[in-house]
Amino acid sequence: MIDSRLTSASRTAALQRLRDSAQATHQLDILVIGGGVTGAGIALDAATRGLNTAVVEAQDWASGTSSKSSKLIHGGLRYLQMFDFKLVHEALVERGLLLSQLAPHLVKPVPFLYPLHGRFVERGYVEAGISLYDVLASLSRGTKVRGQRRRTVPWHNYIGHRKLMQRFPGLQPDVAQGAIQYWDASVDDARFVADLLRTAQAYGAHPASRTQVTKLIKNPGGAVIGAELVDLETGDQFEAHAQTVINATGVWTDKTEKLTGGSGSLHVLASKGVHIVVPRDRIDGKAGLILQTATSVLFVIPWSRYWIIGTTDTPWKEDVAKPVATSADIDYVLDQANSVLAQKIGREDIVGHYAGLRPLLQPGTTGDGTSAKISREHTVASPVPGVVSIAGGKFTTYRVMAKDAVDFALGERAERLPSVTANVPLVGAVGYPGAREHTRTLALQYGWDEWRISHLLHRYGAEIIQIAQLCADDSSMAKPLQQAPAYIRAEIAFAITHEGALHLDDILARRTRIVYEVPEQGLAAVDEIADIVAPMLGWSDDQREAEVDAYRTWTLAELAAIKEPDDRAAVGVREAVDELIPMLDGDSTQFGSSRRARDSR
Repeated sequence: MIDSRLTSASRTAALQRLRDSAQATHQLDILVIGGGVTGAGIALDAATRGLNTAVVEAQDWASGTSSKSSKLIHGGLRYLQMFDFKLVHEALVERGLLLSQLAPHLVKPVPFLYPLHGRFVERGYVEAGISLYDVLASLSRGTKVRGQRRRTVPWHNYIGHRKLMQRFPGLQPDVAQGAIQYWDASVDDARFVADLLRTAQAYGAHPASRTQVTKLIKNPGGAVIGAELVDLETGDQFEAHAQTVINATGVWTDKTEKLTGGSGSLHVLASKGVHIVVPRDRIDGKAGLILQTATSVLFVIPWSRYWIIGTTDTPWKEDVAKPVATSADIDYVLDQANSVLAQKIGREDIVGHYAGLRPLLQPGTTGDGTSAKISREHTVASPVPGVVSIAGGKFTTYRVMAKDAVDFALGERAERLPSVTANVPLVGAVGYPGAREHTRTLALQYGWDEWRISHLLHRYGAEIIQIAQLCADDSSMAKPLQQAPAYIRAEIAFAITHEGALHLDDILARRTRIVYEVPEQGLAAVDEIADIVAPMLGWSDDQREAEVDAYRTWTLAELAAIKEPDDRAAVGVREAVDELIPMLDGDSTQFGSSRRARDSR
């Protein structure tokens, strides 16, 4: 294995490898476009098969859909209602793998309550469905204990009204007669993607963020043989050649396929999902909630010191690069939650929010145009020779999607080069049990309490040892941030030294979740964080000031946007703000938009 650290230096090396691929003797096997969970998973799958692989992302890793999910690894109970047993079983198999061996530090079991309004008919119907859910999960891989498989989560159970109120005192007493308690899992989605990419790099892949595809290159026969790229950090333009280009750009799928010169083979509908974050003490409960609404499913999800509540499900017609929440979105989530909560929550209780876009396959027409009726199953296709596109699916099944995409690209060779990622743990998972045993020493050495140790183990797994080493080298690194004390200074440094962060928003929004765990999107912590990373990234005083100003301006625009009544008005507020590192626009580039030319930055 090669070094797993993502840094500005590793990015430079990846860009050089991409440039070198234009030489016939250095051509890549696979060039992946898209740095979300699917693209990262494809990079890992291809690299572990021994394929020479590079992956590029126009923005930061996981900056789109993959950092704005419901933070769940789940089978999808509602897909049982659609009789989509294959999809549910597939997702539950993946859930078991992630919990047991691939990422046990990042993916954790979470109990959920499904409130029941009636004691008999509804209970029988719901319990039958969740029983099937558990049976399908039992067919997945678990952890072996003394030679036998052990379930990764407990079986469901029925609880009556008294027990329900003990488990969730914050529920209105007359809302339910009882509940079914079942289990799924939660994940820090953006951290998961970063660890996928780091693992892919450790197996030889070449990841380069802030690198945009502006054109697909064809040979005289019309087959795609590579892409024209732009390093958005410097403006440098160059070519990269590969036997196969895999399009894993999610809600950008249609636009990426247009770079082939054709109409495309897959069509994706962008559906907006909005979540709010409130402090844990505002809702009294010891488990999560799942509630059916008229238009979607509402989750109340335990998340460290907070609850994540969501989501909406509405078609998105604006710029896919800038999804924003509106006042109506916030009101909807609050209204749905307050319909079952004893103590109402209001806007003053919201610490943070986020809006993301689900890439849902659009099989022709959807009747009334709503996205909720579209299947989440993925599809792999080839719009032109040399290009493979994958779309649809869900976060939980990223590994299956990656396998299918690489299999499709390899064709008959897939039998000789099978996927092995079911047995490839992510960075942080290897040595995780031993690291947990070592934490007593770390707690005594740095004065970390039980919560701090749990926080670091959950985020870094076995790499808590590397966090400790940063603290050993500089004792100030063990101290909490003054304005975001859930995080220590070493976590900020680690984002630079190991996780490929290049800018302040990379750190606040994705390497940490300060963006929605601290009021005003963590604005009060920006200067302290900038002081830590500026010397590490070699920023001048002017660069540091530009980074801080850009984050402050973006934050104020986001906070203003959620006061607007609809998508169009909210996007108008957001688009008035210039990006620090804008994506390119123009006739040759189908991605995003920028209100500012690069040379005016």
